[in-house]
Amino acid sequence: MKTLILGGIKSGKSRMAESLATDSGLQVVVIATATADDKEMQQRISHHRQSRPASWKIVEEPIALGSALTECSASDNIVIIDCLTLWLTNLLLHDDTDLLRKQTDNLLATLRDSTGNIIMVSNETSMGIVPMGELTRRFCDEAGLLHQQIAAYCDNVTLTVAGLPMVLKGKNNG
Repeated sequence: MKTLILGGIKSGKSRMAESLATDSGLQVVVIATATADDKEMQQRISHHRQSRPASWKIVEEPIALGSALTECSASDNIVIIDCLTLWLTNLLLHDDTDLLRKQTDNLLATLRDSTGNIIMVSNETSMGIVPMGELTRRFCDEAGLLHQQIAAYCDNVTLTVAGLPMVLKGKNNG
């Protein structure tokens, strides 16, 4: 089962993913993609760490997400990827301009071939005004394309708004 949970900042998407994982009764593995480059992000990461059960395995992987997913997926666990847009940011800011395509292709191939239980969390960024600046417009474009490609491989896609699930594909996940 593959699930994509989209939503704005503080929309409840991570909480929903964690609840689904807990309810599955499977061992939970979290692949965290954030990098703590400033104090505010350090605080966000710390909050997420403190809110997760101690029994959950945490894997920090900001770049090679497909490879990490391959290593972490098993029939007796459920993997939460939190979050795809932070991962995308890491790739867009990387010095290697080909890395985004390579890593995206690797992740999509991994998702296509995976039979594991995967929940992916990502920020929906394309529902507001078009941002100024080339990088921010590219980020929104790339996030929208990534979400479309990943949603095609998912059994369930949910948009969270104010902590409430809006089912886009599959069954109600919240």
